[in-house]
Amino acid sequence: MTMKRMTIMGTRHVVAAGHYLAAHAAFEILEAGGNAIDAGVAAGLAIGVLQTEKVNIGGVAPQIIYTAKDRKVHSIDGLGVWPAAVTPDYFMKKYGGKIPPGVERCVVPAAPDAWITALSKFGTMSFGEVASAAIRFASEGFPMYPLMADFIGANTEYYGRWPSSKKVFMPGGKPPVPGKVFVQADLGRTLKYMADEERRAAKRKGRKAGLQAARDAFYKGDIAKTVTQWITGQGGLMRYDDFANFKVNFEPTVKSKFGNIDVHACGAWSQGPALPMALNILKGYDLKALGHNTPQYIHVVTEALKLAFADRHQHFGDPKFVKVPLTGLLSERYAQWRRTLIRDDKAWPEMPPAGDPKTLSALENICMPVPQADEAPGPGDTSYVCVIDHHGNAFSATPSDGSDKTPLVPGVGIICSGRGTQSWADPSHPSSVAPGKRPRLTPNPALALKNGKAYMPFGTPGGDVQIQAMIQVFLNINVFGMSVQDAVEAPRFANYSYPGSFEPHPYFPGRLYLESRIDKSTGEALATLGHKVYWWDDMTWLAGSVCTIVSDHAQGVLHGGADPRRPAYVLGW
Repeated sequence: MTMKRMTIMGTRHVVAAGHYLAAHAAFEILEAGGNAIDAGVAAGLAIGVLQTEKVNIGGVAPQIIYTAKDRKVHSIDGLGVWPAAVTPDYFMKKYGGKIPPGVERCVVPAAPDAWITALSKFGTMSFGEVASAAIRFASEGFPMYPLMADFIGANTEYYGRWPSSKKVFMPGGKPPVPGKVFVQADLGRTLKYMADEERRAAKRKGRKAGLQAARDAFYKGDIAKTVTQWITGQGGLMRYDDFANFKVNFEPTVKSKFGNIDVHACGAWSQGPALPMALNILKGYDLKALGHNTPQYIHVVTEALKLAFADRHQHFGDPKFVKVPLTGLLSERYAQWRRTLIRDDKAWPEMPPAGDPKTLSALENICMPVPQADEAPGPGDTSYVCVIDHHGNAFSATPSDGSDKTPLVPGVGIICSGRGTQSWADPSHPSSVAPGKRPRLTPNPALALKNGKAYMPFGTPGGDVQIQAMIQVFLNINVFGMSVQDAVEAPRFANYSYPGSFEPHPYFPGRLYLESRIDKSTGEALATLGHKVYWWDDMTWLAGSVCTIVSDHAQGVLHGGADPRRPAYVLGW
């Protein structure tokens, strides 16, 4: 019998985060009187230290925030832009259409601005206060844990490629081992420098001026100068002005109704809209009658996701540069038409055609890569944090940017966001490279409301598996009535029948993975429908690591769940 974790419940505040020490950092802030935004930022900064193989302080940090006093939903993109010096055909000319590892794929780091903007607009505490745990974990170290040690060990060729990365991630020339204290001294100094600059300015001019000074220390001070000078020396395109002129954006969320629940997702600068689009297709089925994880249920959910991902590939890109027909894509009329393309008796053998929401007709798929041979799809990865406080404020964020394909900047201890890996070198793709343009981001936190109040922030790491894992947990809770932790732990499936979001955008037509706790007979039935079935372990980190909190408004109780597939944890009070 598998031992399960229990759902953590609280009446005052609950936090669920991708690492147990980050959850604790957020909980301490809540206990000290901070709100959900203060706590969420504290966890996000801590994750940028504790999970630096997957998330970086110099990375991305998209957020959806609910403020209870005015019952409003806000979204900060937390996503950097390509430097001014890049040209749309840069990678076509120089690398034959590849976007190689290294400094040439760097976009402006957005996470520091995103965290500080959230604090400034919605928080109550200083950067120094919420960054104190992150500073300690970087300067004094934290115990290395198995998942991070395994990842670094499996990617030593990348970490060993750059002396600055090797020095930190392979101390003494070897990957770190679990249980050994892992220190990132340069990163600690960088965060402390920002906090010191804040303290000086706040003494004279108050909290907001202090937060601005912390931000300026990164984007206009010594950090910006050091990072951009080093990148220039390495042959990269990033310049000081790219940092100095950068600002994160407040973006509208996209949403759909599922029963009496409003599901808010991130905009088309990310893969976010695929979540409500897939839910729109699925709400036309009696999912409960199909039965949880039966062959027909897995088939229908998988086919709906394939259709949403076809539209993601065809239409999504930075809305400042491309016209994305979001209203049409999210309409009930469009969902109804897309639903007719799902057959009960047969899976799409490859990615289905994308659609034109105006004419309700199929479009020829663009920029399709050659299907991959039999190797396994690589993980694209990140982390996640959500918080609900006693005021009813909610915070949902998916900070990211791994350190294995982009070098650490010596003396600063951060990478300069390598998120350019999510652009297409081909100028005809909606998410192509262009100066000042945002790549199409996989990290996409979500937040559901009921009766205008925060009901369920949710999210996960996992690259292209994110939306697939998020939808399964959402349906486990809201269709099948599972407890929150049971919903998170239930066996998962994911398909790869679309061009992947990460360079080189691998494509595995018909490929469907199932966790081995799903019956073998279910896999056989899916294979007869035409799915190419592959098996994961019983519980794998490749299936994501969903964290969520569900608010029972009637009882005044918060229910938190965190995924045991990774070192995620929940704390509540």
